[in-house]
Amino acid sequence: MTEPVTEDHDSLFEFPCQFPIKAMGKNIPDLDAIVVALVRRHVDNLSENAVKTRASKGGKYISITVEVEAQSKAQLDAIYMDLTACPDIIMTL
Repeated sequence: MTEPVTEDHDSLFEFPCQFPIKAMGKNIPDLDAIVVALVRRHVDNLSENAVKTRASKGGKYISITVEVEAQSKAQLDAIYMDLTACPDIIMTL
């Protein structure tokens, strides 16, 4: 039996794979556009239904989930580095 081929031997994921990236921040205008722009730096082909937003109960915060086809752990790391560097984003998952 052969093992699945992975680009990153220390990763638990088999690439390419569908991967949800979640960013949360205060519910400011265009936070979703900011998140998508940061993700697009690293992902060329986002589908139209790749982005989902959800406001908190009180509406003060919003979460944006972007489903990407991840090619490598390095790509995901770069996306998360850009997202966490953004002052409008409080948390990423």
